[in-house]
Amino acid sequence: MLLIVALLTSSALPAWSQTAIYQDPTRSFQDRAADLVSRMTLEEKVSQMQNTAPAIPRLGIPAYDWWDEGLHGVARAGQATVFPQAIGLAATFDTTLMGQVATAISDEARAKYNEFERRGMHGRYEGLTFWSPNINIFRDPRWGRGQETYGEDPFLTSRMGVAFVEGMQGDDPKYRKLDATAKHFAVHSGPESERHHFDVHPSDRDLYETYLPAFQALVQEAHVDAVMGAYNRVNGEPATASTFLLQDTLRKQWGFTGYVVSDCDAVQDIYLQHKVVQTAEQAAALAVKHGDDLNCGTTYAALTKAVHDGLISEADIDRSLKRLMFARLRLGMFDPPKRVPWSKLPYSVNDSPQHDALARRAADESIVLLKNNGILPLSRSTRRIAVIGPTADDVTALVGNYHGTPAAPVTILQGIREAAPNASITYTHGTELVEGFNSSGLATLIEPAYLRPSADATEHGLKAEYFRGDNFSTAPVLTRVDTKISFNWDHSTPTDDLVTRGEFPADKALQDNDFSVRWTGKLIPPVSGRYELNAAAKGGFRLYLDNHLLMDAWRANGDSRSHNASIELEAGKAYDIRLEYAKTSDQNPDVKLAWRVPGAKSPFDQALDDARQADVVIYVGGLTSELEGEEMKVNYPGFSGGDRTDLRLPATQQTLLKALNATGKPVVFVVTTGSALAIDWAKQHIPAILVAWYPGQRGGNAVADVLFGNTDPAGRLPVTFYKADEKLPPFDDYSMMGRTYRYFKGEPLYPFGYGLSYTTFAYSNLQLDQQTVNDKGHLHVTLKVKNTGSRAGDEVVQLYMHPLTAPHARVIKALHGFQRVHLQPGEEQSVSFEISPEHDLRYYDEVHHAYAVDPGSYQVQIGASSDDIRLTHDFSVDD
Repeated sequence: MLLIVALLTSSALPAWSQTAIYQDPTRSFQDRAADLVSRMTLEEKVSQMQNTAPAIPRLGIPAYDWWDEGLHGVARAGQATVFPQAIGLAATFDTTLMGQVATAISDEARAKYNEFERRGMHGRYEGLTFWSPNINIFRDPRWGRGQETYGEDPFLTSRMGVAFVEGMQGDDPKYRKLDATAKHFAVHSGPESERHHFDVHPSDRDLYETYLPAFQALVQEAHVDAVMGAYNRVNGEPATASTFLLQDTLRKQWGFTGYVVSDCDAVQDIYLQHKVVQTAEQAAALAVKHGDDLNCGTTYAALTKAVHDGLISEADIDRSLKRLMFARLRLGMFDPPKRVPWSKLPYSVNDSPQHDALARRAADESIVLLKNNGILPLSRSTRRIAVIGPTADDVTALVGNYHGTPAAPVTILQGIREAAPNASITYTHGTELVEGFNSSGLATLIEPAYLRPSADATEHGLKAEYFRGDNFSTAPVLTRVDTKISFNWDHSTPTDDLVTRGEFPADKALQDNDFSVRWTGKLIPPVSGRYELNAAAKGGFRLYLDNHLLMDAWRANGDSRSHNASIELEAGKAYDIRLEYAKTSDQNPDVKLAWRVPGAKSPFDQALDDARQADVVIYVGGLTSELEGEEMKVNYPGFSGGDRTDLRLPATQQTLLKALNATGKPVVFVVTTGSALAIDWAKQHIPAILVAWYPGQRGGNAVADVLFGNTDPAGRLPVTFYKADEKLPPFDDYSMMGRTYRYFKGEPLYPFGYGLSYTTFAYSNLQLDQQTVNDKGHLHVTLKVKNTGSRAGDEVVQLYMHPLTAPHARVIKALHGFQRVHLQPGEEQSVSFEISPEHDLRYYDEVHHAYAVDPGSYQVQIGASSDDIRLTHDFSVDD
């Protein structure tokens, strides 16, 4: 924030000086950064090169934490619009939409920052430097973080990544809206359990033809401001201290002028895990000298001693720090708000109706229809619908990982109910996600109808008191009624958004790692009998009934999942209930209160009963980010450490799906997932299948839009779906041979680019403006696409390049163009592409260490997927 503005909030700051270059907004950012760095002591310089940078009052520099997340919405900073997970955004094949989504995210990020600054808040997730997008190639479906990427194809990843960065960073000629970060540089896609110490040795061709192109595009086309290094080594060098990656490639070859940030504690890994040096001082010096400017972590604290020991010069530190100060200056942090156009964005843009509508549109466009025997779209006159499955009413299944906090998320069950208000809709989860996932698998959330905040209350729910600390000895800072006990405060607290909106005093706010909640009121059972009560939480909890302690997990660690208690209850009797919860670790806090009503059938049996009474069954299942993600403490059948060990649908769900199908009722399978699933049996037996991914806050509405025909599905697979018996290359083998549609020679379950529609499209009149082109030339490709069906819809026209006689070609085919077009029934539209052999046909010549183009014959392929080619045209490239 501007020095003169900072004076208003701190009398310790120096008086405004027109003589200091760094304080003069009319001077260049380069001159100001150099001047500011020159005024710092060595200790001050080192402090500013760690993500949690303290204030330097004598220079008017406020504290700043560089760590912010915005993968598919502003994350971990209070209420924000949550768009579909990145893999779902990639499935839209819509770069214009991606730009609009990124613009909305950056609007909310700037608006939050403006409010945080106004309130003197400078903590983590309150800044302008966002560590997104993840443009690693999703080379193997077992990688749990693949959901964060734009899929398996370098071209699609590049186009979606460029659109995202441009939308995030804004278009002002002087001030950046915020900084985006291309991560993780480079050759990084699992296994998660090995990421801190493995050394990958990709071939030069794989490196330059698969792993680096998206990073190059974001640097040279989108001018991304930051690049984050990976944890792993590449050819023996830690990626976060790699001369080859950070100096020779990034800066010298690509001309990158921004700053490099390490992944969190990756600098520490240099000596503790990779063991290429022995001490923190050596690791810090190596990283800075080789090109890493900012340390997420604290290892750079050793730089002061490293300078004194002669391991690194102060000039090396100055070089990196100038880049960091330049970035903060260009973001307008030290200038008058009236000079910075982005400072006018109001907090009200957060989760605004416009952004909420955009989230629904993005989810609509992301959904992929894999199969339809004619059952879809469902008739509006459908009377009885059974919604079944473990992710149907689960907010976690909407948001994926690296997510924000939506104000009013719409689960798939809720979306179906809203879309079919006149239908009789039953719901049961039927089974747990995977065997052993949750011991409360037989329990359901206690509904508001059976809870009262007090004996004489007319409203439903429990009285909730939120406290600082965990001993309930002080007055609660917030009291309200919570209708259900089902919360997940991801990297936040219940008061965060209230503070930011000015509805709650900042000095009384709950602290992220030190708060507790006490819910009290009356529990009124609907029937008499023996109930199974269940409480589940990450953190400590205690459950009392009529002042009798039923469960005590108060000192449980952050990984505790759930406890059960069996107790006789009488129908209609009001029991005193008290649930106490405390966040006891740095785990994301969550807590749920559930029960199993006596006489109730098992969820599995209830699901079958519901199905038999229904006209149609909608099964919603698959995965959630509780099973796949970043370096997780997960060990279930088919899952380990965040990665997959089995691509099939978990056995618990497969068993239920088969039983539902055996009832003879038509079944629609809605798949929630961040990665490819081997759903061979479902493809063969289930009438309709659609992939919803992790569709964001309006995912439930979007799924219902497709189910009932409000939207014509047009999402396309950004990854290959493999068959269950397909033998994939070893997960830790980074060779691309046999991986992704570009190199896989087998028959996929569903191919890259695949997706069905409710209408039909015809392709015709493919023309090339020339039959022969040199490697520096350009090829103009045109064709026509017509909607030959009876309803409007989108088609994703895909252009692939297929080598015919090029001797150095390895790819079977490669995507080099796509357009999403909307057509009314009978409407025909011309579509055109530009092909540049120098970029679209290049391979990496390992002898001459440069890109080259093979003379020879090639084929332009136009189709609706990589496997559904409708038109072809040959041409040649001459010398």
